[in-house]
Amino acid sequence: MMANEEEGVPEEKQYSALSPSFSGPEDSQQAAGRAEDTGEQKTDLGAARSQFRSPSIGSCLQQFKMRKFFVLRPGTLNQAMQDVESLVNKEEDGIIHGIWLMAEVDHWNNEKERLVLITDNTLMIFKYDFVLLCCEQIQKVQLNYIDRISHGSFSFPKRSLLKRDGEGVRVFWDRLKEPSFASRWNPFANDFPFITFTHHPVRNIDDTFAALCDIQAFSEELKETAQRAHSKNPVPGKANGVLVLQQPIHIETYVGAMSFLGNQNKLGYCMARGNLGF
Repeated sequence: MMANEEEGVPEEKQYSALSPSFSGPEDSQQAAGRAEDTGEQKTDLGAARSQFRSPSIGSCLQQFKMRKFFVLRPGTLNQAMQDVESLVNKEEDGIIHGIWLMAEVDHWNNEKERLVLITDNTLMIFKYDFVLLCCEQIQKVQLNYIDRISHGSFSFPKRSLLKRDGEGVRVFWDRLKEPSFASRWNPFANDFPFITFTHHPVRNIDDTFAALCDIQAFSEELKETAQRAHSKNPVPGKANGVLVLQQPIHIETYVGAMSFLGNQNKLGYCMARGNLGF
Protein backbone atom coordinates (compact mmCIF):
# COMPACT_ATOMS: atom_id res chain seq x y z
CA MET A 1 0.00 0.00 0.00
CA MET A 2 2.85 2.49 0.77
CA ALA A 3 4.53 1.88 -2.55
CA ASN A 4 1.32 2.53 -4.42
CA GLU A 5 0.71 5.78 -2.51
CA GLU A 6 4.17 7.10 -3.39
CA GLU A 7 3.88 6.20 -7.06
CA GLY A 8 0.73 8.28 -7.63
CA VAL A 9 -2.94 7.99 -8.47
CA PRO A 10 -2.84 6.32 -11.92
CA GLU A 11 -1.07 3.22 -10.60
CA GLU A 12 -3.53 2.99 -7.72
CA LYS A 13 -6.40 2.64 -10.18
CA GLN A 14 -4.67 -0.23 -11.95
CA TYR A 15 -4.00 -1.99 -8.64
CA SER A 16 -7.61 -1.67 -7.47
CA ALA A 17 -8.89 -3.10 -10.73
CA LEU A 18 -6.77 -6.24 -10.34
CA SER A 19 -7.15 -6.80 -6.60
CA PRO A 20 -10.28 -7.82 -4.66
CA SER A 21 -12.25 -5.02 -3.00
CA PHE A 22 -12.34 -4.58 0.77
CA SER A 23 -14.98 -2.69 2.65
CA GLY A 24 -13.27 -2.37 6.01
CA PRO A 25 -13.23 0.96 7.90
CA GLU A 26 -9.45 1.29 7.64
CA ASP A 27 -9.50 0.85 3.89
CA SER A 28 -12.29 3.42 3.46
CA GLN A 29 -10.39 5.99 5.57
CA GLN A 30 -7.21 5.44 3.54
CA ALA A 31 -9.16 5.83 0.30
CA ALA A 32 -10.69 9.08 1.52
CA GLY A 33 -7.24 10.34 2.48
CA ARG A 34 -5.88 9.46 -0.92
CA ALA A 35 -8.78 11.25 -2.59
CA GLU A 36 -8.11 14.39 -0.54
CA ASP A 37 -4.40 14.25 -1.40
CA THR A 38 -5.26 13.85 -5.06
CA GLY A 39 -7.59 16.86 -4.94
CA GLU A 40 -4.90 18.98 -3.29
CA GLN A 41 -2.35 17.91 -5.91
CA LYS A 42 -4.72 18.84 -8.73
CA THR A 43 -5.40 22.23 -7.11
CA ASP A 44 -1.68 22.93 -6.71
CA LEU A 45 -1.02 21.82 -10.27
CA GLY A 46 -3.75 24.12 -11.57
CA ALA A 47 -2.35 27.06 -9.63
CA ALA A 48 1.12 26.35 -10.94
CA ARG A 49 -0.15 26.20 -14.50
CA SER A 50 -1.93 29.53 -14.07
CA GLN A 51 1.27 31.12 -12.78
CA PHE A 52 3.52 29.74 -15.50
CA ARG A 53 1.43 30.25 -18.59
CA SER A 54 3.27 30.28 -21.90
CA PRO A 55 3.84 33.81 -23.30
CA SER A 56 1.55 35.01 -26.03
CA ILE A 57 2.62 35.08 -29.65
CA GLY A 58 2.56 38.87 -29.64
CA SER A 59 4.96 39.14 -26.68
CA CYS A 60 7.34 36.56 -28.22
CA LEU A 61 7.36 38.48 -31.49
CA GLN A 62 8.04 41.72 -29.64
CA GLN A 63 10.95 40.16 -27.75
CA PHE A 64 12.35 38.83 -31.03
CA LYS A 65 12.21 42.31 -32.53
CA MET A 66 13.87 43.85 -29.48
CA ARG A 67 16.79 41.42 -29.64
CA LYS A 68 17.78 42.88 -33.00
CA PHE A 69 19.01 46.07 -31.32
CA PHE A 70 22.78 45.84 -30.92
CA VAL A 71 22.61 47.90 -27.74
CA LEU A 72 21.07 44.83 -26.06
CA ARG A 73 23.97 42.54 -26.91
CA PRO A 74 25.91 41.48 -23.78
CA GLY A 75 28.63 43.97 -22.91
CA THR A 76 27.77 46.42 -25.72
CA LEU A 77 26.14 49.09 -23.58
CA ASN A 78 28.86 49.00 -20.92
CA GLN A 79 31.54 49.38 -23.59
CA ALA A 80 29.65 52.27 -25.19
CA MET A 81 29.30 54.08 -21.87
CA GLN A 82 33.00 53.69 -21.15
CA ASP A 83 33.88 55.02 -24.62
CA VAL A 84 31.75 58.15 -24.38
CA GLU A 85 32.79 58.86 -20.80
CA SER A 86 36.44 58.76 -21.89
CA LEU A 87 35.67 61.59 -24.34
CA VAL A 88 34.60 63.97 -21.57
CA ASN A 89 37.14 66.71 -20.84
CA LYS A 90 36.92 67.12 -17.07
CA GLU A 91 38.63 70.52 -17.13
CA GLU A 92 36.16 72.02 -19.63
CA ASP A 93 33.04 69.90 -19.15
CA GLY A 94 33.29 68.95 -15.49
CA ILE A 95 32.13 65.77 -13.85
CA ILE A 96 29.38 63.56 -15.29
CA HIS A 97 25.96 63.77 -13.65
CA GLY A 98 24.10 61.24 -15.75
CA ILE A 99 23.95 59.28 -18.98
CA TRP A 100 20.85 58.37 -20.99
CA LEU A 101 19.97 56.27 -24.00
CA MET A 102 17.41 58.09 -26.11
CA ALA A 103 16.24 58.76 -29.63
CA GLU A 104 16.70 62.14 -31.27
CA VAL A 105 13.83 63.38 -33.44
CA ASP A 106 14.99 65.87 -36.05
CA HIS A 107 12.97 68.57 -37.84
CA TRP A 108 11.90 66.05 -40.50
CA ASN A 109 10.62 63.56 -37.87
CA ASN A 110 13.53 61.14 -38.35
CA GLU A 111 14.54 59.06 -35.32
CA LYS A 112 18.23 58.67 -34.53
CA GLU A 113 19.76 56.59 -31.74
CA ARG A 114 21.77 58.71 -29.29
CA LEU A 115 23.72 58.54 -26.04
CA VAL A 116 23.33 61.74 -24.01
CA LEU A 117 25.51 62.92 -21.13
CA ILE A 118 25.00 65.78 -18.69
CA THR A 119 28.11 67.23 -17.07
CA ASP A 120 28.71 70.29 -14.91
CA ASN A 121 28.93 72.64 -17.88
CA THR A 122 27.87 70.73 -21.00
CA LEU A 123 25.08 68.75 -22.59
CA MET A 124 26.81 66.17 -24.79
CA ILE A 125 25.02 64.22 -27.54
CA PHE A 126 26.85 61.23 -29.02
CA LYS A 127 26.14 59.39 -32.23
CA TYR A 128 27.53 55.99 -31.31
CA ASP A 129 27.94 52.97 -33.55
CA PHE A 130 26.90 49.96 -31.45
CA VAL A 131 28.06 47.61 -34.22
CA LEU A 132 31.66 48.80 -34.52
CA LEU A 133 31.73 50.14 -30.93
CA CYS A 134 32.98 53.61 -31.81
CA CYS A 135 31.77 57.19 -31.50
CA GLU A 136 31.00 58.81 -34.86
CA GLN A 137 29.87 62.30 -33.86
CA ILE A 138 29.77 64.59 -30.80
CA GLN A 139 27.56 67.63 -30.29
CA LYS A 140 28.15 69.90 -27.30
CA VAL A 141 25.75 72.49 -25.88
CA GLN A 142 26.87 74.78 -23.06
CA LEU A 143 24.41 74.53 -20.19
CA ASN A 144 24.54 78.25 -19.38
CA TYR A 145 23.08 78.92 -22.87
CA ILE A 146 20.05 76.65 -22.35
CA ASP A 147 16.99 78.81 -21.67
CA ARG A 148 13.96 76.55 -22.20
CA ILE A 149 12.97 72.91 -21.77
CA SER A 150 9.64 71.77 -23.22
CA HIS A 151 8.03 68.49 -22.24
CA GLY A 152 4.89 67.08 -23.84
CA SER A 153 3.32 65.06 -26.64
CA PHE A 154 4.16 65.56 -30.30
CA SER A 155 2.04 67.62 -32.65
CA PHE A 156 2.01 68.21 -36.41
CA PRO A 157 0.35 70.71 -38.75
CA LYS A 158 -3.33 70.18 -39.45
CA ARG A 159 -2.76 69.02 -43.02
CA SER A 160 0.18 66.80 -42.17
CA LEU A 161 0.02 63.12 -43.04
CA LEU A 162 2.32 62.19 -40.17
CA LYS A 163 1.69 61.35 -36.55
CA ARG A 164 3.84 60.27 -33.64
CA ASP A 165 2.73 58.66 -30.40
CA GLY A 166 4.34 59.16 -27.04
CA GLU A 167 6.02 62.20 -25.54
CA GLY A 168 9.31 63.97 -25.85
CA VAL A 169 11.62 66.67 -24.52
CA ARG A 170 12.88 69.66 -26.54
CA VAL A 171 15.86 71.67 -25.31
CA PHE A 172 16.32 75.28 -26.53
CA TRP A 173 19.55 77.29 -26.20
CA ASP A 174 18.94 80.44 -28.26
CA ARG A 175 15.44 81.82 -28.17
CA LEU A 176 16.36 84.79 -30.37
CA LYS A 177 17.51 82.62 -33.28
CA GLU A 178 14.92 81.28 -35.71
CA PRO A 179 15.70 78.53 -38.25
CA SER A 180 15.96 79.81 -41.79
CA PHE A 181 13.63 78.72 -44.58
CA ALA A 182 16.44 76.78 -46.23
CA SER A 183 17.25 74.91 -43.00
CA ARG A 184 13.64 73.91 -42.46
CA TRP A 185 13.44 72.28 -45.88
CA ASN A 186 16.90 70.74 -45.72
CA PRO A 187 16.74 67.26 -44.16
CA PHE A 188 20.46 67.37 -43.35
CA ALA A 189 20.50 70.79 -41.68
CA ASN A 190 21.97 70.85 -38.17
CA ASP A 191 21.96 74.56 -37.34
CA PHE A 192 18.73 74.51 -35.34
CA PRO A 193 18.84 76.20 -31.89
CA PHE A 194 17.10 73.23 -30.25
CA ILE A 195 17.19 69.46 -30.07
CA THR A 196 14.36 66.99 -29.46
CA PHE A 197 14.48 63.63 -27.69
CA THR A 198 12.01 60.81 -27.16
CA HIS A 199 12.00 57.34 -25.62
CA HIS A 200 14.28 54.66 -27.02
CA PRO A 201 12.34 51.55 -28.20
CA VAL A 202 14.15 49.25 -25.72
CA ARG A 203 13.00 51.14 -22.62
CA ASN A 204 10.57 48.36 -21.57
CA ILE A 205 13.11 45.54 -21.66
CA ASP A 206 13.94 45.71 -17.95
CA ASP A 207 14.36 48.16 -15.06
CA THR A 208 17.92 49.05 -16.07
CA PHE A 209 16.90 50.26 -19.51
CA ALA A 210 13.77 51.89 -18.11
CA ALA A 211 15.97 54.13 -15.96
CA LEU A 212 18.46 54.68 -18.76
CA CYS A 213 15.70 55.80 -21.17
CA ASP A 214 13.68 57.91 -18.72
CA ILE A 215 13.25 61.29 -20.45
CA GLN A 216 11.42 62.74 -17.43
CA ALA A 217 14.45 62.10 -15.20
CA PHE A 218 16.66 63.52 -17.95
CA SER A 219 14.58 66.70 -18.09
CA GLU A 220 14.71 67.20 -14.32
CA GLU A 221 18.47 66.61 -14.13
CA LEU A 222 19.10 68.94 -17.06
CA LYS A 223 17.04 71.69 -15.46
CA GLU A 224 18.87 71.50 -12.12
CA THR A 225 22.34 71.29 -13.67
CA ALA A 226 21.62 74.12 -16.14
CA GLN A 227 20.36 76.33 -13.30
CA ARG A 228 23.65 75.84 -11.46
CA ALA A 229 25.58 76.58 -14.65
CA HIS A 230 23.64 79.84 -15.11
CA SER A 231 24.43 80.90 -11.55
CA LYS A 232 28.08 79.94 -11.83
CA ASN A 233 28.79 81.37 -15.28
CA PRO A 234 26.04 83.78 -16.46
CA VAL A 235 26.04 84.88 -20.10
CA PRO A 236 26.03 88.67 -20.61
CA GLY A 237 22.89 89.90 -22.31
CA LYS A 238 20.91 86.73 -21.60
CA ALA A 239 18.29 86.15 -18.94
CA ASN A 240 19.66 83.73 -16.37
CA GLY A 241 17.63 80.66 -15.56
CA VAL A 242 15.78 77.87 -17.34
CA LEU A 243 12.09 78.03 -18.21
CA VAL A 244 10.35 74.64 -18.06
CA LEU A 245 7.19 74.33 -20.15
CA GLN A 246 4.53 71.64 -20.39
CA GLN A 247 3.35 71.97 -23.97
CA PRO A 248 3.08 69.98 -27.21
CA ILE A 249 6.28 69.58 -29.21
CA HIS A 250 5.54 70.75 -32.73
CA ILE A 251 7.20 69.17 -35.76
CA GLU A 252 6.56 71.13 -38.93
CA THR A 253 6.45 68.39 -41.55
CA TYR A 254 3.60 67.54 -43.87
CA VAL A 255 4.39 64.47 -45.99
CA GLY A 256 7.61 62.97 -44.62
CA ALA A 257 7.80 59.86 -46.81
CA MET A 258 11.49 59.50 -45.99
CA SER A 259 10.90 59.68 -42.24
CA PHE A 260 7.94 57.29 -42.46
CA LEU A 261 10.00 54.63 -44.22
CA GLY A 262 13.04 55.25 -42.04
CA ASN A 263 11.17 55.12 -38.75
CA GLN A 264 9.16 52.07 -39.72
CA ASN A 265 12.36 50.17 -40.55
CA LYS A 266 14.34 51.70 -37.66
CA LEU A 267 17.06 52.94 -40.01
CA GLY A 268 18.30 55.37 -37.37
CA TYR A 269 19.22 52.52 -34.98
CA CYS A 270 22.04 49.98 -34.94
CA MET A 271 20.14 46.76 -35.60
CA ALA A 272 20.66 43.30 -37.07
CA ARG A 273 18.93 43.41 -40.43
CA GLY A 274 19.45 39.84 -41.67
CA ASN A 275 21.56 38.41 -44.44
CA LEU A 276 21.79 40.54 -47.54
CA GLY A 277 23.78 38.00 -49.58
CA PHE A 278 22.76 34.80 -51.34
